[in-house]
Amino acid sequence: MPIESPEESSIEASIESPEGALARVRADLAAQLKQLNRPASAVTLIGVSKMVPVERIKLALAAGLRVFGENRIEEANAKWPPLKTAYNNIELHFIGTLQSKKAAQAVALFDAIHSLDRPRLARALAHEMHAQNRYPQLFIQINTGKEAQKSGVLPKDAKAFIQACRTDYGLTIDGLMCLPPVHEPPAPHFALLQKIAQDNDIRLLSMGMSRDYATALRFGATHIRLGTAIFGPRQPTKPQ
Repeated sequence: MPIESPEESSIEASIESPEGALARVRADLAAQLKQLNRPASAVTLIGVSKMVPVERIKLALAAGLRVFGENRIEEANAKWPPLKTAYNNIELHFIGTLQSKKAAQAVALFDAIHSLDRPRLARALAHEMHAQNRYPQLFIQINTGKEAQKSGVLPKDAKAFIQACRTDYGLTIDGLMCLPPVHEPPAPHFALLQKIAQDNDIRLLSMGMSRDYATALRFGATHIRLGTAIFGPRQPTKPQ
């Protein structure tokens, strides 16, 4: 049976408890992977918890979710140290634009960084990882849509930047990440990211969000970043 379109298969935003939403997401993800003959272990589900109150995060933790994504250093530092003390095996992924001056904080708190995109940041991360003896997974962000307002390495520069990260800065590049333009079909962007990864011997692909993760799975996504599908529409909130 053909896989549904992203619009059909995406989980609708809901005000229900994160436990119920997470159960639906997991069931849908399992069904998608079964149709693709991919094992459940092939994909990491990241619950994007930016601007999500701590009490709703605790509900997701109670339902067994342990991998979360944040895009602001200050908010993450306010929320997560107490939660990491209270709950075992939490894995944090930084998915926002990272300032070089905050590399030390990012390396200290996060287990993966999805937004490496420039030499200055590569240099800062290499320094901090060595200084702290802590080595989060690194994903290079590729600006597949060549959008001026968006961070990321342009596709034509990807090979050179990947090589520089490996040889000039001594970094292990675990994966690539992209954010397709909102008003374009995501499939060509996911296909491009997959090709860049294959051409550069990179195994992890961070791509696919609540509205398009079914498509991302078809192109080999290993990490999907779901916020609305799990936590519902966000309201700006002060970190707790």
